[in-house]
Order: sequence, then C-alpha cells, then structure tokens
Amino acid sequence: MSFTMTEKIYFKIGDVAEKFGVNTSLIRYWEQEFKFIKPRKSDKGTRLFTKKDIDHFEIIYHLIKEKGMTIQGAKAFLKNKKDDASIENLNVINTLNRTKNLLIEIKQILETKQDLPKEND
Repeated sequence: MSFTMTEKIYFKIGDVAEKFGVNTSLIRYWEQEFKFIKPRKSDKGTRLFTKKDIDHFEIIYHLIKEKGMTIQGAKAFLKNKKDDASIENLNVINTLNRTKNLLIEIKQILETKQDLPKEND
C-alpha cells in the first residue's frame, strides 16, 4: 500500500486501484455498479475518493474478491442489509486490517532505526 489512511483526505483512482491491487477500470466499474460510491471530481474531472469511499470499496472487495460473490450478489447483500451484524463485522475487520498494516509499518521503521549505527560508535 503506497499511502496510509491518515495522510490524505482525497485519493485518486490510481491510489485506490493500487491499494486493492486491481485496475482503475475495475474501480470505475464498481463506481458505476454501486451507486452509493460518489467521488468528488476536481476541476479537471479527476475522481477524488474519500476515506468513506475507500471503506465502501473494502466491503465490495471483500464480498466480491474474497467471498466470491457476483456483482449482483454483492448488490443484493448490501441492499437488503438483512444481516446488519455482518456489515458491522466487515467494518470492524476493515478497521483491524488498517490498524494491523499501520503497526507493521511502524515495526519496520523501528527495525530500520535499530540497524543504524549510533553516533557514539
């Protein structure tokens, strides 16, 4: 992942595609299919996604890529929201995954600093 969620307010489509390891065309397709994803557009027409949009993409990614649902199946799941606990669980899982990734980045930074020679050496 090339960015952390705390660094930016808006994310370009390339950032989002890179985060999920997919093509920008798939992000545009999901944007068309899931009407609740409504990125802002810059003056030049560049899509600007928010953290909330990223959260939505994480749920969509989980349902389609990890659970193997079809687009229609994911739409039905999200539309019906029969199992609100499942959606809340997905949100918790997404938050935990972001926290885990942040901790891994911090660990890597700390390990790198430990490898540096001290000034007194």
